[in-house]
Amino acid sequence: MNGLKLDDINFKIFKQKYKMQISTELLLLVGSILFFISMLVGKAGSKYGVPVLLLFLVVGMVFGSDGFGLEFENVQIAQTISSICLCVILFSGGLDTKFKEIKPIIGPGVVLATIGVLLTALLTGAFIYWLSGMMFPSLGISLVTAFLLASTFSSTDSASVFGILRSKGLILKNNLRPLLELESGSNDPMAYILTLMFMEIIRSGDNPNYGVVILMVLVQLVVGALLGYLFGKGAVKIINRIRMENNSLYPILLLTLGLFIFAATYYLQGNGYLAVYIAGLVIGNSKFTHKRTSMSFMDGFAWMSQILLFLTLGLLVNPKELVDVLVPALIVSVFLIFLGRPIVVFLTVAVFKNIKLKDKLYISWVGLRGAVPIIFAVLPLAAGDIPHARWIFNMVFVITIVSLLVQGTSLPMIARWLGLAEKPTKYKAFEDFDVEFAEEIKSAMTEIHITKETLSYGKNLMEMPFPDNTLAVMVKRGEQYLVPTGQTELREGDKLLVISDDEEALKETYRNIGISTYSFQKNQ
Repeated sequence: MNGLKLDDINFKIFKQKYKMQISTELLLLVGSILFFISMLVGKAGSKYGVPVLLLFLVVGMVFGSDGFGLEFENVQIAQTISSICLCVILFSGGLDTKFKEIKPIIGPGVVLATIGVLLTALLTGAFIYWLSGMMFPSLGISLVTAFLLASTFSSTDSASVFGILRSKGLILKNNLRPLLELESGSNDPMAYILTLMFMEIIRSGDNPNYGVVILMVLVQLVVGALLGYLFGKGAVKIINRIRMENNSLYPILLLTLGLFIFAATYYLQGNGYLAVYIAGLVIGNSKFTHKRTSMSFMDGFAWMSQILLFLTLGLLVNPKELVDVLVPALIVSVFLIFLGRPIVVFLTVAVFKNIKLKDKLYISWVGLRGAVPIIFAVLPLAAGDIPHARWIFNMVFVITIVSLLVQGTSLPMIARWLGLAEKPTKYKAFEDFDVEFAEEIKSAMTEIHITKETLSYGKNLMEMPFPDNTLAVMVKRGEQYLVPTGQTELREGDKLLVISDDEEALKETYRNIGISTYSFQKNQ
């Protein structure tokens, strides 16, 4: 074998195998460290009002090629990871959206998610084309390229809106929160289709077939919406009819069905993002086996997807390249935040008389851009035949950071300024009882710590001054849990789990036993 010994061949095979194992272990090690650092940074950042999603993005940039030197330049892998993560985020967002909440605002929500996205792309694209001709003529970008850039960030970002509104515990008046979540959860498909449409127009050169492109848009929207509804109904039947002995498989089944709906809709010429959101909406508003456990699993998995998504996109960018696009991206950001988004909002919701001026102003401000625009900006980059693809990606990246910094950090403050924020009721999580009820059972629960002062009102449970519709269901004594009766003698240090169908009854219970501070966990 030309002087190559058998032992040398075996050594090379062993060496290649060993390297493969090391690279896999290194990937897991680095990945777990990045996730851990992201969660720590996110926890610290949320304390000071910084959007955690922005911090995940920054962690990726810090550890990237221009930071600690992690090389990640595979655009195709980034696109795959991004698509899967966005699918999970949209599916989870649909699951968590209550139809009774969005029903009153479904009209303006759908208009913002479709016509609003189209107007944003056209208006901002025209501004970008004018700006490039006036200030940056050397770029030589065409009007279609300007529309392509604007299309990538024409939708508000579901991950950012869901994450920021829910992590801040922001309670908004006039059904604004469900409206904003409906818009952000359902407007990504329109932006995705517009991005593909302008990419196709650029590819076709001087003879684009606009009729075919428009037909593609309509087919994707109609087929995506229809299949999302049908697949969602079918998924509920599958979950309820399948009987699995291992209950932990039900959340996995739900996730699997969500991924199937996304992929199957794509191959049936529909928009997978729209289908998976609508399917989540249908499933989340239906009764199915092990619903609460499955929903909790999907919520956690969606957060993991958000971290992975922002880390991946942060690793993909080269921060040094952002310097060249900083000025035009800042100008476009200012236009989008203070002119483009407000103009589109006021035009599209003008026919809805129940939306007041302050509501329109706040909707205009919550035009958050996040991971989704960057994902869509990856599409021209991955295609390989779109002019100025890297410039588009870098522009979108800066616009996203500006949006998260300016709009994301100020959502609670602007809501308070406009008088649209309500003071949230805080429900303390249980420390000693891990108890959950089906969501159909409306209840309020609390833990009562038995002290000497509490025992002065009665030592037996039946002597405690509980209202009629309030029940003590469990006692924790040391490490033991007891199901009490009326004759159960309470001791100092006991923890009592009390449940009622009325929060006011629990407050009355506290007052009856001389406790002035309330802490509840509400099943809703």
